Amino acid sequence: MSVPAIENPIGLRGRSQELAALERVLATAREGGSAVLVLRGEAGMGKTALLDHAAGRAEGFRTAVVAGVESEMELPYAGLQQLCAPMLGRLDELPLPQRDALSVAFGLREGRQGEPPSRFLVGLAVLGLLAGAAQDRPLVCLVDDAQWLDDGSVQVLAFVARRLVAESVALIFALRDLDNDHELAGLPELLVGGLGEPDARALLASAVRGPLDPLVRDRIVAEAHGNPMALLRVRRGLAPAELAGGFGLPGGRSMASCLENALHQQFRSLPQDSRRLLLIAAAEPTGDVCLLWRAAGLQGIPAGAAAPAEAAGLVEFGTGVRFHHSLVRSAVYGRAAAPDRRAAHRALAEATDPRLDPDRRAWHRAHAAAAPDESVAVDLERSAGRAHGRGGAAAAAAFLRRAAELTPDPARRVTRALAAAQAEIDAGGAAQADNMLAAAEAGPLDDLQRARLERLRARLVFSRLRGGDAPRLLLDAADRLAPLDAALARDTLLEAVGAAIFAGRLSDGPGQREVAEAARAGPPPPDPPRMVDVLLDSTVGLIIDGPAAGVDALKHALNVVRQAQAQAQAQAQAQAQESGAGDADRRWLWLAFRVTPEPLAPELWDDDAWYELAAGAVGTAREAGALAVLPMALTYQACFHVHAGEFDTAAALIDEATAISEATGGAPMMYTSLVLAAWRAEESEALALIESTVEEVVARGEGRSLGLAEYATAVLYNGLGRYDDALAAATRACRYEDPGFHGWALAELIEAAVRSGQQEVAATALDALTRRTGAGGTEWSRGTEACSRALLSDDEAADALYGEAIERLGRCRIAVHLARARLLYGEWLRRRNRRQESRTQLRSAHEAFTRFGAGGFAERARRELVATGGTVRSRTAGADAELTGQEAQIARLARDGLTNSEIAAQLFISPRTVEWHLGNVFSKLGVSSRRHLRAVRSSPRPVTPMG
Repeated sequence: MSVPAIENPIGLRGRSQELAALERVLATAREGGSAVLVLRGEAGMGKTALLDHAAGRAEGFRTAVVAGVESEMELPYAGLQQLCAPMLGRLDELPLPQRDALSVAFGLREGRQGEPPSRFLVGLAVLGLLAGAAQDRPLVCLVDDAQWLDDGSVQVLAFVARRLVAESVALIFALRDLDNDHELAGLPELLVGGLGEPDARALLASAVRGPLDPLVRDRIVAEAHGNPMALLRVRRGLAPAELAGGFGLPGGRSMASCLENALHQQFRSLPQDSRRLLLIAAAEPTGDVCLLWRAAGLQGIPAGAAAPAEAAGLVEFGTGVRFHHSLVRSAVYGRAAAPDRRAAHRALAEATDPRLDPDRRAWHRAHAAAAPDESVAVDLERSAGRAHGRGGAAAAAAFLRRAAELTPDPARRVTRALAAAQAEIDAGGAAQADNMLAAAEAGPLDDLQRARLERLRARLVFSRLRGGDAPRLLLDAADRLAPLDAALARDTLLEAVGAAIFAGRLSDGPGQREVAEAARAGPPPPDPPRMVDVLLDSTVGLIIDGPAAGVDALKHALNVVRQAQAQAQAQAQAQAQESGAGDADRRWLWLAFRVTPEPLAPELWDDDAWYELAAGAVGTAREAGALAVLPMALTYQACFHVHAGEFDTAAALIDEATAISEATGGAPMMYTSLVLAAWRAEESEALALIESTVEEVVARGEGRSLGLAEYATAVLYNGLGRYDDALAAATRACRYEDPGFHGWALAELIEAAVRSGQQEVAATALDALTRRTGAGGTEWSRGTEACSRALLSDDEAADALYGEAIERLGRCRIAVHLARARLLYGEWLRRRNRRQESRTQLRSAHEAFTRFGAGGFAERARRELVATGGTVRSRTAGADAELTGQEAQIARLARDGLTNSEIAAQLFISPRTVEWHLGNVFSKLGVSSRRHLRAVRSSPRPVTPMG
């Protein structure tokens, strides 16, 4: 791509690389694509100047600009609303659920029953707004000081940035050089570092018009470390004698303090009224000129006070208030005396309309308060409720935290501090939650409040580290709650059981059984029982009584969850055309996926229920935009597709779950990725995933995931025919009965032990497996048992058992295990010289494994087939093998008849991006329309022969 000639203003001297990158971003958007760039660097490095330059070069573009402000970080969606304000005229063009979510987020309407809007629906709505605004002409969005955007805004913008593909949008962020766990980490970025010495000297010479002593010059250049703002502002921080004669600077202030002081000295040199006006402007980040002058009028500040501040080059007063740099605002506000800051906030509170903007008014009142004030605390508490309704969990926590601090009554302060701690935990603010719990503990706690405090402290431990002391702390909290609030106690017991299951073999405290026995001895369930109660009792029964004795309770719990899912889906459909659609009761999602780590269906070997719940969970979570649940639901569905032999579908779901986790700042869920990589026999990738996962889960004390990693290792080595290694891994996996996959690990152990000549080990494992498969009583469980039993049986019995296994597994959805049964039967037949029968089974297994993409097992089948004298049919890769994961998913949805808008909503991308991907799909598949696409059948991926 050719880059036009680039002007290089004095303030951007030495920035040719950065300017060229900006030109490429703008050129991409001009040509119909989308581009994202994050400019990272220390304060004063010229990031704002680069954004201004980009705005000046964006001829023919629509421009949207926002700057993060530190004092506004806790107001929900404040930055996003400023960015989108010029585009809200297109709000009616959005689908109804997206329009409603964005309207609630921006405070244009209230959500139903105080429900916060879906963060994903808000993200989709913003994506739709940007795509719509870019239809007529390209759009450039410039986001300065992104590190100071509120959490909701930066999460949504990161979500959007990762989904821009073909929308003619350029999205450019400027960000302080923070650590790598910021929401924008992973996006294309460019480090804006210091200038080289020649450019630094030239820039300094342009800023200093008088004499400049060479020694002083060299010292300034050295201490500035190439920081352009420091070089440009140095003349205002040093006296002429210091610049010309070389006196004073050596041994005096560092250049960092010179830069810090220069802006404040300029501010202090202004007339008093100008300083007061600038402080009000610094305390009100929206840049609302009308509000500024109303507040100024209340303080008796004349209109002429603006001129000196503008003449000093610190600020511009136009249609809005714009500081020339964020450091100016922080220098003005951060160094102001506390009484002066309170006076500015008091004036702003009085000037803010309590009906139109009650939350900002409450926030200013809180900053103006010099002592506890119940009326201010009440306002903040109300604002917290509204903030939660708009989806601002962090804002709700901040309002409640300040409300607690300003509450004069100690008892009421305890209540608000506990509410603030709960909100902080929900918002991920562990440190602030600790502070609020400490504040509550310092007050007069009654017994129930003490018990609630202990529960919150235990939940905080569990949120940080799933193992450790969490089970014990949750048990202690439940014990305190039992005589005071039985329902909350049972909720806490379910959390304790979940924590014990997560901790598994790495538990430092009470184990699964001890926690389960304590839960059984706890308060009885109400009549009728809630879903929490059903899940608690069934999980406790599984742990204490074993799968055989607890099977009826487990099946009942599974039916309760399925009924809850069906009710939620029916309710959502009934509300689909109403405002607030998606408010249906979805508690089953949270209970099935967050509290208990493994859904019930795999434990019961119920593939029909697994399929139904997985598909329903993903559909309901998508519609609800359940922020924390959707990646789990996608991973759950992906795991089903792995066992169904649909590896590409599973991979696409895993990619989507990972993208959503990254967009929302969550940790990617790698567990199904481990199992998929093991089945595919991508040894280096699988072992790397397993190794990194083991390190992470050991650090977190999450023993259950350690067991899953061992199970995946056993699958990998059984597929590769390295049975001793598989036996070692399966043995480690089976040492602890992790719910959900322990039966699967036993089946791997039996095969590896038989192949390694360890018959007694296999027989013991078979007894354990039979107890679990008999409890399930499904075709999947009975087929798995028959296949494992055949491995240990004599000729006549084995023949019948293999036949039974193939027949039963052929009647369920678990295709990979049907193929394994055929492989094992084929291997058994070949060793008995029944070659023709063997070829039939081995060829069927080889074709299935090849179709799935299960490389190790396919190679095992190929070797056996060749050993029988059979031939392996040559294959060519189908067209689908050329598609990317997302292209394959879009092609599948298009084949199913979904429109571009429906596909976009399901995959969290824009319709324009769907159209762009479909163009690539058509080209790769050699078709010209969706009608032709439906005629194209999926073809197997190529499998490279191994060994």
